[in-house]
Amino acid sequence: MRILAIADIDDLRWKGGSGQADLLISCGDVSDPVILAAAEAYQCSQIYAVKGNHDFPAPFPPPIIDLHLHVDPYGGMAFGGFNGSWKYKSRGHYLYGQAEAMDLMKGFPPVDIFIAHNSPRGIHDKMDGIHAGFDSLTAYIHSAKPRLLIHGHQHLNIETQFAETKVLGVYGHIVIEV
Repeated sequence: MRILAIADIDDLRWKGGSGQADLLISCGDVSDPVILAAAEAYQCSQIYAVKGNHDFPAPFPPPIIDLHLHVDPYGGMAFGGFNGSWKYKSRGHYLYGQAEAMDLMKGFPPVDIFIAHNSPRGIHDKMDGIHAGFDSLTAYIHSAKPRLLIHGHQHLNIETQFAETKVLGVYGHIVIEV
């Protein structure tokens, strides 16, 4: 399966070219028109997304499927997700305290591919007071053992093997084979 993964795109137009992918995954901080244009440019038959800390508090338009605290099957695999980042400022959308994120993730079922805006704590963190990961996602990796966790927020294209999970940070867009 080919996946086009996108995150943290400030442009209001898709500038990532075209190609072929089965599925588009948006890890947040991408406008809905850019998500839809990217899916069209890559001929994606399915679109999954989570909101980032800079996204507006409105539902995604169809056919985008919001994976925040939701599981959806596609291509013989289970996909799930979590939106937002840790609460590094007093106001804003999709900001969670560490304990709040832990409570929300409690009992989330195992999935093959987990999509998040924020990274797991201790993996791809930046020491700037803003780009720290969620403890709940690190705990989820230990308990649920997803094959792949894809995140944005850190503005890094980076891959790290953590326990049994490949953690993939996306900035802009990448195409991956699963």
